[in-house]
Amino acid sequence: MIGSKDQNLLMLLRQNARVSITDLAKALHLSRSTVQNRIARLEASGVIAGYAVQLGGAFSSSQVEAHVSIKVAQKLTARTNAALEGISQVSQLFSVSGEYDLIAILQAQSLEELSAVLDEIGNLDGVERTNSAVVLETRFRR
Repeated sequence: MIGSKDQNLLMLLRQNARVSITDLAKALHLSRSTVQNRIARLEASGVIAGYAVQLGGAFSSSQVEAHVSIKVAQKLTARTNAALEGISQVSQLFSVSGEYDLIAILQAQSLEELSAVLDEIGNLDGVERTNSAVVLETRFRR
């Protein structure tokens, strides 16, 4: 378990992973060395596994995003997961409980590209059926 200071640190890093150690220290009311040590400890323990690029507003708003629920034939789950990982428009893949087995988050540059990717997913070995929801607006993202 991590404490409230570490949770606050993680929240700040999620908002901007490039924020300076000095600014983090000020926001958390901790010394610069304490923040550096906390980050090093969180990285060493695997709590922080890496840092990622967050797309800018103009580019991000030009993207079409969809959430795709996927029902998979159980014997082909590993093959289907590997095939989905190979599709560059699949930004995230979740294993879920319920009627569907997976939820894939897709990001495409157009509705035409999204449609082609949805067809590609539907034609993968092991995919029994899909259900797609195109994101109309992102209210917030953390």
